[in-house]
Amino acid sequence: MDYVLVLYYSRYGATAEMARQVARGVEQGGLEARLRTVPSVSADHESTAPAVPEAGAPYATFDDLGDCVGLALGSPTRFGNMAAALKYFLDGTSGLWMKGALAGKPAGVFTSTSSIHGGQETTLLSMMLPLMHHGMLITGLPYSEPELLQTREGGTPYGPSHLAGRDSKLPLTTQEKNLCQALGRRLAWIGSALRNGG
Repeated sequence: MDYVLVLYYSRYGATAEMARQVARGVEQGGLEARLRTVPSVSADHESTAPAVPEAGAPYATFDDLGDCVGLALGSPTRFGNMAAALKYFLDGTSGLWMKGALAGKPAGVFTSTSSIHGGQETTLLSMMLPLMHHGMLITGLPYSEPELLQTREGGTPYGPSHLAGRDSKLPLTTQEKNLCQALGRRLAWIGSALRNGG
């Protein structure tokens, strides 16, 4: 069955909750959502992660990525950039790039930050760059989504975002959830249309 891969890294849970909301939107759009995460990276060269995460989504494989009909990529902000764990995973995708496995597939991005000006938009843009090198079709959120003009927390035309607060414990607002779901529906619709030649 065709699926949209919802691939994310989350440290405190906000990005994981965004991923679940994006997945809900994908399924509202009529496709399967495949939730996957990536292990943390460490400066300790001896540090290894268990083969299966203790909680949450399974770790992504390159097959998960190569076989999807669309991709939603999510990361918390790290100094205005995506988290190292997600970058590390993407850095290993040259085999997919050489085969053109992602070319022509839709992709969207989402992020969570502790402050409203904590690099939400630059993080979203940083995640787009490797996807563009893969030839993916980047989709954001159009202003036909009314929450983009109403939200006082997260939400950008580049993709959904969440204001997690200083302690990273603020829950997603209704508007933030709606924008995540809107991205999922959009990816499902575009992925289906492209897959079916429409």
